[in-house]
Order: sequence, then structure tokens, then C-alpha cells
Amino acid sequence: MQRQEEAGLVVKTQSGFYWVQTQTDLVTCQLRGTLKQANKKTELCVIGDRVIIERLPDGSGVIKQILPRQRTLSRIEPSEYAGTSAEREQVLIANCDQAVFVNAAANPAPNTRFLDRCLVAAEKASIPSVIVLNKIDLDESGQARTLFASYERIGYPVLYVSATAKIGIEELRQVLLGKVSVFTGRSGVGKSSLLNAIQPGLGRAVGEVSAKLAKGRHTTNYAEMVPLVGGGYVADTPGIRGLGLWDIEPDELDGYFPEFVPLIPQCAFSDCTHINEPDCAIRAAVERGEIAPHRYDSYLRLREELEDQYVY
Repeated sequence: MQRQEEAGLVVKTQSGFYWVQTQTDLVTCQLRGTLKQANKKTELCVIGDRVIIERLPDGSGVIKQILPRQRTLSRIEPSEYAGTSAEREQVLIANCDQAVFVNAAANPAPNTRFLDRCLVAAEKASIPSVIVLNKIDLDESGQARTLFASYERIGYPVLYVSATAKIGIEELRQVLLGKVSVFTGRSGVGKSSLLNAIQPGLGRAVGEVSAKLAKGRHTTNYAEMVPLVGGGYVADTPGIRGLGLWDIEPDELDGYFPEFVPLIPQCAFSDCTHINEPDCAIRAAVERGEIAPHRYDSYLRLREELEDQYVY
């Protein structure tokens, strides 16, 4: 008798077990033995993967096939051996629809350098980004709103919200509904408060997942997407807070700054680093105020980091 095969979505992984949401229920699965022999330069199966499972008589399942990933959010996996130059991709989530990066207008002050690192990683992965500026009610001077308007000019959607003052909550809820979203931000920005404002208990549930994730060296030891009422999932990915940019060479970094892209062909040198070459269109645009200085500074710092880690 042929066993039943079903398609599903991996919503949780832990210690070699995978929880797969099918159209009817949640099935605890393990990988078929032949899949375990696959290339181990990256994770075989992660949250967000779409899979084909086979039901077993006891109600559990076996993952027979992992469908091709449309996109992945990855980082360089930290090595357990100090001083090694070996790099391995650590996939944080597969097939997410969007990355939502939460910042605070005050308490703590906005951290655009961290945000720019996240945006570059999302650009590399072709994942649409949404920027959320929480605590907008504390921005009495309007400085934070002015700062984040620079991202709107680039083309990134920016939501100005407040969990405590209940500003922009419904708009944020609509952005999340029906989608698989990475929802992340640094400590103190009010991420849990925002999630709880959207759905009572959601912030606590995601926070509990994050705490367990942070205890292990590999985020894939415990990873989970929390369902939204009305459809969609929210996945917090603490690994992104220690994000070593994966598979980006120094010379291609400028291509992940959208405001740089139309100007790059105008540089005098085709291999312009935009640091000290003459007739650099990027530096000229910074001087004219067309590129925000804080964005250019982020580019310089990330470029230096990539130069240090890249072996020619």
C-alpha cells in the first residue's frame, strides 16, 4: 500500500526533528536517510523550507523532498575553532516574503549602521525590506523622522509607529498578514511590545523562541515561526544581530546600496572603490547631498570589514 504524500511548510526545527504544517495539521518529521547524505556545506532543512512528506502509520512523517528555495537569509556561521579561515553558510530562514527591521526613534537612539548591514543582507538575498521606526511619539524634535526619511527616498517603505501610543499598529498588522516575515531588531527597540499590540501574546511567544535560539551556537538547533491570527508567520532571527555578511565580495558591495546603483557607471574607473579615486560619482553625490552621509559611512565600514575577511 502506497503511503500518503503531502506538501507542507517547515515551521520549526529542533535536534533533527522538523515540524511541518500541512493543509490539515502539524506533523513531526525526520529527514529521509538519503537526504542526510546531501551536501553539508549548508543546512539541509530550515524553517521556511517547502517540503514533500510521507505519512507514517504512527502519525509522524518523513521528509522525502526539500523543494528548491526561492531565497534564503544567511550569514557566515561562526567557527567553533578560533583562527580558522573556513567559512560555512548558515541559513537563518528560507523563502521568507519580507524582512521587517525594527528601530527606535529614541531610547535607544537609532542605529543606522546596524540597519544598513541588515539591508545589505536582505538585498543580497533579494528579500524585500520593511523598516519600522517605533516610539515615534518620543521624537519630539522630528530628528528621527528626518533621518529615516532618507530611507524612504531610496525606496524602502518606512512605518512610523508607537506600541505605547497605538500609532500605526493596524498598518503594521496589514503588512505582516498573510506573509512569512523575519521580524528583528536590537534590544530595547520595543519589538515585543509591537508584536503584542498586533496580537496579544505574540511578542512573548516570539521572545521565548529567541531566548532558546540565543543559547545555542547554531541557530538551527531551535528555530520556529510563530503563526499569526488571520494568516502568516513571524520568525525572529537573533542570528541576524551578529550578522557576518555571507557571500559578498568587496567589489560587489556597492550593488547592494540601491541609491549607488544608477551612479556606478558614471565613475571614471570601472573598478572604483568609491573611497579615494578621482571623478567618483558616488562621492560627488554625497557632497551634493544626494546620498546620505550616514549611508556612505556604512558602505565604507562594511567595505573595510569585507576587505579584511576576503582572501584574494
